[in-house]
Amino acid sequence: MKAIVANKFGSADVLQFREVAKPAPQADEILIKVVATTVSAGDIRMRSLNVPLLFWLPARLTLGFTRPKNPVFGMELAGEVEAIGRGVTRFKVGDSVFASTLTEKFGAYAEYKCFPENGLVLPKPHNMSYVEAAAVPIGGPTALRLLRKGNIQSGQKVLIYGASGSVGTYAVQLARHLGAEVTGVCSAANVAMVKSLGAERVIDYTRKDFATRLERYDAIFDTVGKFPKSIYAKALAADGHYGTIAKLSTKQSAEELGTIKGMIEAGAVRAVIDRCYPLAQAAEAHRYVEFGHKKGNVILTVA
Repeated sequence: MKAIVANKFGSADVLQFREVAKPAPQADEILIKVVATTVSAGDIRMRSLNVPLLFWLPARLTLGFTRPKNPVFGMELAGEVEAIGRGVTRFKVGDSVFASTLTEKFGAYAEYKCFPENGLVLPKPHNMSYVEAAAVPIGGPTALRLLRKGNIQSGQKVLIYGASGSVGTYAVQLARHLGAEVTGVCSAANVAMVKSLGAERVIDYTRKDFATRLERYDAIFDTVGKFPKSIYAKALAADGHYGTIAKLSTKQSAEELGTIKGMIEAGAVRAVIDRCYPLAQAAEAHRYVEFGHKKGNVILTVA
């Protein structure tokens, strides 16, 4: 099968389009024919190993010291079940699914991926294409986990920093779904898109400093982990909640993914897709994401 392989850390040039062995499912596994996957900020950090000094050793232990432990990247996918192990009961051949690979040594940048049937894999939302569904399993549950920490109530004022990114676009929609009055912070180019997701107000961070405004927020969520709490202090209500992705657990659950799926099928949440690239152009997609101005999600189409 074809896959994108990285045998060393570095720039996007380390990503090579190669032929690798096709996996075969074990008794409790399903074999997914991957239709689409994503290029996320996490993939960029994994490839470049450009992480804060505090996380240098944990990153090396997890990802590898001299070369990637898992040379095929890709943290989420959507596709079709092509084969099942003899003990599988939850899925059948032909099922449309979407999944997070965080607990499965990554590997979505390939034509096929094996998954435990009880892993972070669920039937694809019926009202989403494969391209849209591939953009859900990381950004959607991460935004849900972040907002749950704030116990958002209807009528509260919520500010989302990084509102145009993958996690940010979901966070805006989830906060609005919970009844909050949402203010997004992003660049001028993304104001209209963020408003379309439900934000009542959008602040262009290149022109205005939200932290010096008189308005106070019941909750502030930093979806890019850019600033410490002290930067937001003046904009936060006295008993307000501050949450940042930088200190959020990366541990995922099937419950989170299932909750997001339910909201998608109810029409409350959608995926924002910026660009699509074929798998063979993964390096080009990485360069675009690394530039730092993507809107929502960037997709690699595989099948």
